[in-house]
Amino acid sequence: MHHTWMRYLTPAPVHHRLGLTCLGVGLQHGELPPVGPRTLDHHVAVVVSAGGGWLQDPHGHRHTITAPALLWLTPGVPHHYGPAPSWDECFVDFTGPATTAYTELGYIEPDRPVVPLSDATGARATVARIARSGNPLLEVETGAAVHELLVALRRARADLTPDGDPVLHALARDAFQPLTVAEHAARHGMTPAELRGAVRRAAGRSPKDYLLTIRLGRAKELLAATELPVAAVARRVGYDDPAYFSRLFTRRVGTAPVRFRAQQGRTPPGTRDDRAPDPHDPATTERPHAT
Repeated sequence: MHHTWMRYLTPAPVHHRLGLTCLGVGLQHGELPPVGPRTLDHHVAVVVSAGGGWLQDPHGHRHTITAPALLWLTPGVPHHYGPAPSWDECFVDFTGPATTAYTELGYIEPDRPVVPLSDATGARATVARIARSGNPLLEVETGAAVHELLVALRRARADLTPDGDPVLHALARDAFQPLTVAEHAARHGMTPAELRGAVRRAAGRSPKDYLLTIRLGRAKELLAATELPVAAVARRVGYDDPAYFSRLFTRRVGTAPVRFRAQQGRTPPGTRDDRAPDPHDPATTERPHAT
């Protein structure tokens, strides 16, 4: 005996322009029949919170499924899977142009049809919220929830710590130190190629670009929240050459550091705090360096 609840949506063209659209949602448990072989034209995230089973990929290889686990069913790729009697799943069908970016960033993994999870609770709660969404905001609410679901699934991957990938966490911690990619790799006992591969899988970008993103984010915070000179901001985020920092900031952000600061204008003149919190200890503040 099995229990099934499903709900399908037909979003309008404007909803597809939001990036991700939910096409359907469901919860099933019990003795379910095998699924497929079939090929879909959209993505499906199947979260298995209890039981187990198998999934056969297009090459005929059978993957063992042990809960908690995630099944990625991707467009145009044949799939066939069979649940065991104790199977408990929830699923979301979705599509949209944002799936390309999520795939590049490693949130959707077409090459990993079965992904072990450390916990299915967060993902299941998001799916349940999609199921409870009501009109007239149904399509927008469910589309936003699909974005949230992809983040929840990324965090729940069993090969990651609760704070995310340990390599990314260490790179973020050391981002403001004047280290080359090779020196960062050596700190992890890795070759530069191994580090590039690890960061590409975890963040969908190169280590250099990942570090740049961390540094520029911190630079924006300092420009917006302090009166530190641009040269001092540059030093704080790891650049000894303020001219190079300014060119880099302008090219990546689209506006010069001084103009970025002027655009923020978040506090009235004379009330801006000249102290910025330490990124690793928000309760600690630091005074600007003299220049």
